[in-house]
Amino acid sequence: MRTVGDLLDRLETLHGRTRETPLFNPVFQLSLELSRLIESGKMPLEACSALIAELECDTLNSRARRLRDLVSPAAPDSDAQRLTRLLADEPDDFAAFRERWERPLLHAVFTAHPTFLLSPAEGEAVAQSASGGADIDAGACGDSAAQQQVTLEYEHAQAMNAIASAAAARDRIVSGLLEKASAAFPEQWHDFAPLPFRFATWVGYDMDGRTDIAWHDSIGFRLREKAQRLHGYAAALEEVDPAHPLLGELRPAATYADERAQDFAAGLSASAAVSAAANRLTADHPHKLLSLAPLIESLEAEARQCDRARAIRLKTLTAAMRADGLGMGWIHFRVNAKQLHNAIRRRIDPENGLDLSSKSALARLRQALAEAKPLRTNFAALAIESSTAIRQFLAIAQILRHIDADAPIRMLIAECEQPATILAALYFARLFGVEDKVDVSPLFETETALEHGGRLLDALLAEEVFRDYARRRGRVSIQTGFSDAGRFIGQIPASLAIERLQGRLAGAMAENGMTDVAALVFNTHGESMGRGAHPASFADRLAWPLSPWARRRFVRADIALEPEVSFQGGDGYLFFATPELALATLMRVAEVRPASADPDAPPDPFYRRTELSLDFYRAVKEHQQQHLESPTYARAVTAFGLGLLNPTGSRISRRQSDVTAEREMNLRQIRAIPHNAILQQLGYPVNVVAGIGSAADGRYEELAQLLSESERGRQVVRLVRASNALASIKTVAAYGELFNAAYWASRPYRGTETHLAAACEALAEHLVDDDRTGVFRRLASRLRVDALKLHRLLALLPDENPMSDREHVRRAIGVLQALRLALLQHIFLRAVAIPAFSRANDISREDVLEMVFTLRIDEALAELRRAYPIRFRGIEDFALDEPTDYPEQGEAGYAAIRREYIDPIDAAYALTLRITTAIANQFGAHG
Repeated sequence: MRTVGDLLDRLETLHGRTRETPLFNPVFQLSLELSRLIESGKMPLEACSALIAELECDTLNSRARRLRDLVSPAAPDSDAQRLTRLLADEPDDFAAFRERWERPLLHAVFTAHPTFLLSPAEGEAVAQSASGGADIDAGACGDSAAQQQVTLEYEHAQAMNAIASAAAARDRIVSGLLEKASAAFPEQWHDFAPLPFRFATWVGYDMDGRTDIAWHDSIGFRLREKAQRLHGYAAALEEVDPAHPLLGELRPAATYADERAQDFAAGLSASAAVSAAANRLTADHPHKLLSLAPLIESLEAEARQCDRARAIRLKTLTAAMRADGLGMGWIHFRVNAKQLHNAIRRRIDPENGLDLSSKSALARLRQALAEAKPLRTNFAALAIESSTAIRQFLAIAQILRHIDADAPIRMLIAECEQPATILAALYFARLFGVEDKVDVSPLFETETALEHGGRLLDALLAEEVFRDYARRRGRVSIQTGFSDAGRFIGQIPASLAIERLQGRLAGAMAENGMTDVAALVFNTHGESMGRGAHPASFADRLAWPLSPWARRRFVRADIALEPEVSFQGGDGYLFFATPELALATLMRVAEVRPASADPDAPPDPFYRRTELSLDFYRAVKEHQQQHLESPTYARAVTAFGLGLLNPTGSRISRRQSDVTAEREMNLRQIRAIPHNAILQQLGYPVNVVAGIGSAADGRYEELAQLLSESERGRQVVRLVRASNALASIKTVAAYGELFNAAYWASRPYRGTETHLAAACEALAEHLVDDDRTGVFRRLASRLRVDALKLHRLLALLPDENPMSDREHVRRAIGVLQALRLALLQHIFLRAVAIPAFSRANDISREDVLEMVFTLRIDEALAELRRAYPIRFRGIEDFALDEPTDYPEQGEAGYAAIRREYIDPIDAAYALTLRITTAIANQFGAHG
């Protein structure tokens, strides 16, 4: 077995043996065969690296094809033709045309979720291949080891690149709309102000669960965004007219913003430094541009007087200015509900005796809002504020006062489960004078929030103070989260619960006379199936989080709907990594029109036959919750801690210092992205697939008929099939065999690997009481029973989106898993063979082995290198005349330990992390 082709063929042969003995595990058997080659020296780690590099190339190409199939990028002339076709059926009525295109089809938010898995070179290769259609060259593969260190600065820079690319694509669409309007409505088209898309980010402003972002970081980022956007506006205007008089305003304003950004980029820990930076920013200055309104008015007036071609270019620029303001887009701050509760108690409940979910709390908040008078604030007040929530509102006030007075700012509230939380946010917005520029948005993501969210919305919209506020803002904003929801109750129940919540919002707005404002629904889904991204098509991607049923509820209530989605981290930014991809992505959105719905569409039986669909929902949810609450599932998911995963974001996963911490890790300590990523790496996306089969048990034909007749039902099936196509229960079971003492004791039993006898015996003794073999076997058994029922259901349903290379992809993942299992065996064997060392820093050899078995490899290596240093003061460091024969070996002994044990562990672990990236690529996203 010297090539990837050999491994694929061997795995296929081994799969055939499962017909002879059902318990046979082809993945683990292949890993054993590879392990024997590695331990015999016939397959050195360099050969493993070459095999992995070839598989990496295959998986990068798979990812590029997946991206290409989703958005279908085309040559520029083809995209122009596509836009022409899109606009061919536009209404002949100018008012209808304006109504269609002057409200965003979609708000897109570029977040910094930790999905920066690919190296810059790999990301570029995937994007170029997806754009042009050519396969990725082998020279661009195997670069995952050169992973970029992901800092907040890096994330922000990548977000700005993605937004800039999206904005350029939007300009092309806006230009096409203006061409259409000028031809179809020559007497009226100057009144047309297209706004097809709006962009935003929270990178640098999201404080939920973070303490590493200081207030001056957020101010500095906003100033940098302002400078970048002003430079962009100036460049666009210069292309129209290099001598345009407004360049004399834009260029100095951009330079001024650059200088102020530099002020806030420096360390501001000292009061004097804060004072100096703040005074320069707050002082009046001729180039301190705070509003684009005068420039937009001037450019629009000029467009009415010039030729058509120049007018279109000027109005394209003003459209961008209206959309983005003095930044790359709008910004979202985010806090946790608990942070708001702590802050509001200082105002209405200093003795901490009030239940904030009570009616008396709401009464006190109403009174506080009625009595609140705006307070003046400055940067000193911001610098000394200890409350995270209040600090956010103070930062917002400074941004609106001194950076951009026009663009509103979103305040997202995580874990929001009661109306008092929103009213507390309104209180601080009013107290600091930003109420008219802040959109307060509760996030519904936890099981409790989804279960009781409808009642929260009813209560909130019944509050007169909130209704008045929403009318001034022109919208009611909510956020729904698919990541944590999918982790706690399963992705399919979560999506159905969110759908019901969206319907409840439409009903509550109608019942409370709020049909005169828009509903902005921010569906925060990730890029993977486990976190709410439907892989079958871009239409499914948009309809999964905001279904036609939910959209019809708003249309029938005559409520304007503003859908908003997230493009999360490095995985999400790939959609905008090239001009072709960016334009194709926005074109797909324009073709689907996610804010629209046919109010007269026939009812979907999924919502009509609730006696069946509701039972289905409840059964899947119950099955998922049983997994989440099961010690077996928790132990399996946390068996390796986070050691199977690469670092993919600036928010570092907290590591416990206790050597038993990983063994005791609770599932709720693992965030949604690493939780889903671990499921990918273990081989079975439990939170997508599990429970569907069990929910059908006893009523297969009836449920199959419902799912096949319902568009929503078929969408569920397409998601399940796509996820199940990559799932392998045998792989789950294989990971448990790593901890099987009987396996290690038996491996050299027949005298085949006598050189490993001592190491295998040591492993067997160490693992004889380890519980993980049993845990993985129990989990695999539970998954198998459910999977049998799932296959029975799927056999009754048509496969609408068959995966053409399904078997190749499954075999490739299987080979990657077998390679990783072999490398982990190599790590285990090397670790137990290391000579004993004295206890140091309260760490023993047994502690180091426990670190290795939970893949805390970096920690283990650090301890081993401390125990076996290879560089300390030696004979050659002295200039002595007298000779010596002692010491005979010097440091050679420790160098040998490094060479024979420590370095191979390091190298093998690095290879396993490259495999992690390759497997994630086959799933289409990290986590």
